[in-house]
Amino acid sequence: MSAQPLNLTRRPRSRDEIRARVADIVGKEPELGVRLDALRSFGRQVRNTEVHLTGACNIRCDGCWFFAHDFDSAVTDERDRAKVRSFVERLKADGVTSALLIGGEPTLVPDKIRPFVELLDYVTISTNGLLALPREGFEDVAIAVSVFGGGPLDDQLRAIHPNGRRFSGLIDTALTNYRDDPRATFIYALTEPGVGYIEETVRKMADNGNLISFNFYSEYGGDHPLKALEGRKLLDEALRVKELFPRAVVNDPYYIEALITGRSHGQDFGYDVCPSISVDHKAHTERIANGHPVLPGFNAWGADLETVQFCCTSGHCGDCRDSQAVHSWLLMSMHEFLDGPDDLRTWLGVSEGYWRQWSWSPYSPHRTA
Repeated sequence: MSAQPLNLTRRPRSRDEIRARVADIVGKEPELGVRLDALRSFGRQVRNTEVHLTGACNIRCDGCWFFAHDFDSAVTDERDRAKVRSFVERLKADGVTSALLIGGEPTLVPDKIRPFVELLDYVTISTNGLLALPREGFEDVAIAVSVFGGGPLDDQLRAIHPNGRRFSGLIDTALTNYRDDPRATFIYALTEPGVGYIEETVRKMADNGNLISFNFYSEYGGDHPLKALEGRKLLDEALRVKELFPRAVVNDPYYIEALITGRSHGQDFGYDVCPSISVDHKAHTERIANGHPVLPGFNAWGADLETVQFCCTSGHCGDCRDSQAVHSWLLMSMHEFLDGPDDLRTWLGVSEGYWRQWSWSPYSPHRTA
């Protein structure tokens, strides 16, 4: 099955037109209205931020944007626990309820995770899987475990110590650390050289009791432009494996196609439309004014807890196809999916698939089983 991208070239709909279109569609199919109301109700509870928790990491992945663009050395880690807690208190006072904690490697500094867990409603960490996040005290933390390419390609791309020495078995280590752990979702970055490993890699994760969300591998700092990595073969295989593992692979087929092709509703994904930018960064004045949605109140913070970073990833938009940024683009574009019930149904499926990634979400398969 292949999701079909929409081809919309009309002028943007006004708010009144959007309300009228939604009312017309849900009047014809009330079930869509129930799903929409549920998504809106939960979504209103989640206001997200992203924090570079540390510049330290225990591996050096090939193509990692954090090290390719020197985020590890650009600022100094805030190590004072009282200052970390004060920072989280300020986030909470500003209405933030959810934090995505990235690195470096957050599992190296569990004590810095604790204030987020104690003060915010929803916490997610991004990890390479080499270390297990303890369960005690972190029971409700969602864990996004990165995988690049799958199969032996993952070791080739990720199993590299900071001193450059290679090792093996990183996926197996991560699987052992998070076996039957409902907190863990593997964020599996697909790439054409790894197309033959997708099914076997997803099967191992599913058999391990974990969920899978597809990402797209971008070789930051490399000499391979994104468009050279796109291909119908990769998309077809990703969609085929989604059909084989409909519960374990949480993504909607439409999202998978948008992720790999970089296109949706008549647009190309890129800076002009990406919502996952830091709204307090001075570089975004024109972007915010161009009329395309941004995530309300979203900022990405450096490890000093003072520096507002450009966006949720590297700030090098030509290399980016980050899964969470693509998800935000689709989720913030509901107004483009209102030509009829099937269009709204597609958007609902994409949105529910996004929330299925996180163990703290009511859409998590571990909660709905």
